[in-house]
Amino acid sequence: MRKKKQREENHTDESWLLPYADMLTLLLALFIVLFASSEIDAQKFREFSEVFRNEFSGGQGPMEHQESPIEPLSINSDEEEEKKEAKEKETEVKTQTEEAQLLPLKSLQKEIDGYIAKNKLTGDLTTSLSEKGLLVVILDNVFFDSGSAEVKSDGTEIARDMAEILNTKEPHEIVISGHTDNRPINNSDFQSNWELSVMRAVNFMSLLLNNEKLDPQLFSAKGYGQHSPVAPNDTQENRAKNRRVEVLILPNFAP
Repeated sequence: MRKKKQREENHTDESWLLPYADMLTLLLALFIVLFASSEIDAQKFREFSEVFRNEFSGGQGPMEHQESPIEPLSINSDEEEEKKEAKEKETEVKTQTEEAQLLPLKSLQKEIDGYIAKNKLTGDLTTSLSEKGLLVVILDNVFFDSGSAEVKSDGTEIARDMAEILNTKEPHEIVISGHTDNRPINNSDFQSNWELSVMRAVNFMSLLLNNEKLDPQLFSAKGYGQHSPVAPNDTQENRAKNRRVEVLILPNFAP
């Protein structure tokens, strides 16, 4: 009898483990619900509800499930969707703003194209419009003799007409750049194509600014030499394309 009683005293009552394990499982499920409650979709919410309904109605305990009835969560963040929509809206508004800012340049391009057609300058002067602004390209033979930065008489007249066109209601910043082909310059006036391209840009800009209606503070000049070609310098025709003056009329960006 003594041995039997000793064995009974040494035996530990483990009946509390089952409700304790169920409690831990329920707590784990509760933390998962709290974590995902703001992001979980309707189907996953119904699955969670079904699990808790079974547990609290005396159904099968979580510890007795062979597999969890809940699939891994596929989180669909409402916050991320809102951010995505806001970004798309911002991009759309920005695009509409940029298009609105280019409208005056479209009108100006139409006017310059009309001038080119009227004076039969097609091929010598071209225009193109991009987000950077309105670009007017003038081949150097219109304004300059070979190796010279002095504007010819015909070029002086075109510059005077261009100045009138550029006198717009809303003034624009204007960048004038000179370009050459890759043949080395060889005369007493210029030691490099850099110098030639810069002086051509400056001289053309000076002719434009003879028009007192234009604001000199909005003008700048650059020289690229042969280092910004629009065509390979492999033929006479391509080299002629590279010898040019470019007038870039910038959009008036909203503050």
